[in-house]
Amino acid sequence: MAMQEMPDIGLIRDAAKFLKGKIERTPLLYSKTFSDMCGSPIYFKLENFQKTGSFKSRGALFKISSLSEEEKKRGVIACSAGNHAQGVAFAAKQSGITSKIVMPSYTISAKINAVKHYGADIVLKGDSYIEAFNEAKRLSKEEGRTFVDGFNDRYIIAGQGTIGLEILEDLPEVRNVIVPTGGGGLISGISMAIKDSGSSAKVYGVQSENCDAVIQTISGQEVVGSKGFTIADGIAVGNPGDLNIEIIKKYVDQVLSVNDEQMSYALFKLLERQKIVAEASGAAPLAALMAGKIKLNGEPTVLVVSGGNIDLLLLSKIIYKSMEIDNGLVRIECKIPDRSGTLAKITTAISSSGSNIFHAEVDNLSQDTPIGFQSIRFSVNVRDKEHLEMLLSRLKESGYKFHVVSD
Repeated sequence: MAMQEMPDIGLIRDAAKFLKGKIERTPLLYSKTFSDMCGSPIYFKLENFQKTGSFKSRGALFKISSLSEEEKKRGVIACSAGNHAQGVAFAAKQSGITSKIVMPSYTISAKINAVKHYGADIVLKGDSYIEAFNEAKRLSKEEGRTFVDGFNDRYIIAGQGTIGLEILEDLPEVRNVIVPTGGGGLISGISMAIKDSGSSAKVYGVQSENCDAVIQTISGQEVVGSKGFTIADGIAVGNPGDLNIEIIKKYVDQVLSVNDEQMSYALFKLLERQKIVAEASGAAPLAALMAGKIKLNGEPTVLVVSGGNIDLLLLSKIIYKSMEIDNGLVRIECKIPDRSGTLAKITTAISSSGSNIFHAEVDNLSQDTPIGFQSIRFSVNVRDKEHLEMLLSRLKESGYKFHVVSD
């Protein structure tokens, strides 16, 4: 299949004119906290505040605007289990046309309901993304609907590129822009907009270690797609687009990767210190900085927070685990005699340290619990490492055996 026509800065500017008043002009937020942490002025481009909670509505709206009246009558179709689905459904509704979204059968109900909210017809098909993709392409031909690609399309790229124009308008002195990278649509548009506007800013892409197909492609490796599970489903793309790769090779300075633990902790820090709710992919740029993978040299830097559509159960797990890393939450397992008053004694020891019991669980059936004893696991909220040491000292004074659970 021949490569599509390449977008250009003119098309990105056309997209900006078209989208004015149809999308949110998302804020560029300066962060003193992260500026102090990184030793450089840090700004967040908050696409999690965009309509549908991610940048995807930009490209989808501009793509639909390029269709003929006959194509609009037949409607559009897309394949996605996440942000692209919502973006296309929203854009179709705003444009007064019908949409159909094919989603893998494992898609969680919250995402299905979010897409339905925008009036799309939902088709659940297949146990993998590729099965859903193939079904969407089949239905596209059968029903005459225009297939809206998530990233490998000149109008999609141009729409996403409007973020780059906004960054330059709000911070002309920017010297580094760091962008979550999956299939490449977002970073393609942003990098082209920035470089072809005459800026000398460097553009960095950040992928998941378990799904770094762009890195594999531009480095000449064999592209194996996904290497395993990642919580960053927004950038979990196994095959980047040919248009995207050509633009990335020309305009992007470096693409690197981070792991799920680094993204989780960055996500937690965004929430804790900046009150920003981001999905894992949206936290990937901060994860790269916190892991020391990009040197900023004191220069003004923009991190693109691409979206905030995170599953709340996943968020709760990330908060819990990150508090353990920060010594804000500790799990302690005790074995105490199974008789009246012992539980009160151990809880008194905990409370006397000024700690708060977040959760407690009794398990008398564990094989390693001696007869006549109880196993109790406490999740305890503490302030810091020093406070933790005080808690452990009080527990030692109680005389009961305990250990800190680290798994």
